[in-house]
Amino acid sequence: QVQLVESGGGLVQPGGSLRLSCAASGFTFGSYAMSWYRQAPGKERELVAAISSAGGSKKYADSVKARFTISRDNAKRTVDLQMNSLKPEDTAIYYCNLGYSSPLGPWGQGTQVTVSS
Repeated sequence: QVQLVESGGGLVQPGGSLRLSCAASGFTFGSYAMSWYRQAPGKERELVAAISSAGGSKKYADSVKARFTISRDNAKRTVDLQMNSLKPEDTAIYYCNLGYSSPLGPWGQGTQVTVSS
């Protein structure tokens, strides 16, 4: 079955950086677009970034453009999210999932990102 395990979150000061990673198993990874989502307290889960199956197409939420970069390694079955210039409003639980515009798989446990001084 599909399994998605997120890691790399933590506490970081405003302006800092973090790199999240998602390890995927249970499906043909290279055949699916992958995405990162986040859910802040009291808010709905939102799409942050997505990457096509071969990595040639990417998209980002307006709130993270020019600060976040999504990438993938099909050989390692991982999808990463490099987050720079972090802001307090980036504080959320971050999840990865299959798909480019809507989630196609189950949700993992997520990884907590807290941006605070």
